[in-house]
Amino acid sequence: MRRTRLLVAALAVPLIGAATAPVAAAQQALSGAATEFTVLTAAGGSVAAAEKAIKDSGGTVLRSNPAVGLITASAPANGFVERVSAKSAVYGAAKATSIGQVPKDKAVVKPDAVEKEARGAANGKPAVKKPAPVGMDPLDDKLWGLKSVRSDLSRTVQPGDKRVKVGVIDTGIDGAHPDIAPNFDYADSRNFTRDIPTDETGAVVDGFCEYRGCVDPADHDDNGHGTHVAGTIAAAANGFGVSGVAPNVTLVNVRAGQDSGFFFLEPVVDALTYAGDAGIDVVNMSFYVDPWLYNCQHNVADSSAQQVEQRTIVEAISRALDYAYRKGVTSVVALGNEHSDLGAPQPDATSPDYPASATHPRTIDNATCLSLPAEGPHTIGVSAFGPSQKKADYSNYGTEQISVSAPGGFFRDGFGTDWYRTNENMILSAYPRNAGVAEGNIDADGDITPDGAAIGVQKVTAPDGRVGYYQYLQGTSMATPHATGVAALIVSQYGKQGRGGFGLSPDSVQRVIEGTAAKVACPVPRTVDYLKEGRDASFTATCEGTPEFNGFYGHGAVDAYSAVTHGARYLG
Repeated sequence: MRRTRLLVAALAVPLIGAATAPVAAAQQALSGAATEFTVLTAAGGSVAAAEKAIKDSGGTVLRSNPAVGLITASAPANGFVERVSAKSAVYGAAKATSIGQVPKDKAVVKPDAVEKEARGAANGKPAVKKPAPVGMDPLDDKLWGLKSVRSDLSRTVQPGDKRVKVGVIDTGIDGAHPDIAPNFDYADSRNFTRDIPTDETGAVVDGFCEYRGCVDPADHDDNGHGTHVAGTIAAAANGFGVSGVAPNVTLVNVRAGQDSGFFFLEPVVDALTYAGDAGIDVVNMSFYVDPWLYNCQHNVADSSAQQVEQRTIVEAISRALDYAYRKGVTSVVALGNEHSDLGAPQPDATSPDYPASATHPRTIDNATCLSLPAEGPHTIGVSAFGPSQKKADYSNYGTEQISVSAPGGFFRDGFGTDWYRTNENMILSAYPRNAGVAEGNIDADGDITPDGAAIGVQKVTAPDGRVGYYQYLQGTSMATPHATGVAALIVSQYGKQGRGGFGLSPDSVQRVIEGTAAKVACPVPRTVDYLKEGRDASFTATCEGTPEFNGFYGHGAVDAYSAVTHGARYLG
């Protein structure tokens, strides 16, 4: 049983300023620079009442998401959370971003050391009754993950249905990439973020805005993470570059991530509710909601305002996941890269990761702390393994949250062999040219630089002049899109036309993906260390469970071919 089902009572703890709180909270003086806050309406309360409470507390309402009762407001930086949280119409509030800071010569970028480890080393459309099989693409021989999930076989039976829409909630999608463009739906794509040039300390976050208004187009990705994820899910089988697990489904950019890699509360909630409203069938979420790796009810290391913020995040994300689920969205999520048993989490020394230099050490209580969306309701949690099928050193695990496992890459796999510390151990997928140029891996002329060549960046040029780039990454972020692709194939194969359009219920998708996964037993011995690979003892992990279900692999490794050929037995 997933732990979130056991936390309903815990979420009801009184917030600062509730009926039992000191009256002083309502008298809190306001001071500081204008700052954006996200304010959550009390359960069962009205948005209008919460908006009035915001105004009465000295804030200005900017916009509202009535689907879950999340309101964005502007107010002075200090005192507003305590004041507005004292109102009965409000569940809680969380600081979002500061407004109008001046750039300074320092930067805040969300760490991606795991994913780029090698760089530190050397609906309405006609139904297709009998889907035509599709072939493989030139670079697919480098995609060991594609073969692991047996997409090479599944596409001969079910390559995907264009009516199936997969929402990539990430840093964006390069819709012009030659492997993405054939399956990219620009009309339904949305960007729910605004670039944040700097944070409240003046540290650079996203940097200079490339587009007027600081809002990127819906087919743009300055980070590269979202495009990589999208390519693994559904790069077209078009005789060019790579192909995805489900090469005929439709990709929709539902952007909630900053250029810098941060994922804040309001854009994530907006993305999830939009996915429900727009008829998205499956969403991929390879991130956690910043700034807290774990959102705790009442951690003694956190200030009272920070405690309110974390409880607000838990409630808002839970409401958004519930909303998407009720609307028929299957949510596939990454378990995370902290090499931790999510049922016995390690101490957190990384939160809050925004703004700069705000972190402080915290002991994490499993009963009252959640990492989101991985530990939210109605999610399919995915762990990562390497090409030898060994659990990746970085991957989170544990029977409490895991559903399935998938290829995520493991740079250090194959110790003692020529595999060890090679790019090919990771996952190759699409790479936006603009991101490659910014990272120094592609030059202004479009050629791969020596740095790019060292990390395995690939360039493919078609006879008609189209050019595509590809990069290797690793992480549960790379495992999750393999599972998402399988989920999209399940909807394609077993979906039905109903009053709400073509689709399949999230519960049905989960039963099939778990039921058809290839069973993988715990290793012998069950405790695995990565000391030879250069990791410390904190990476040592113990696999609990049976071959049918265990903490390393869940119900097993996702299997696209089994899902589309034998999945019917798991449907009611």
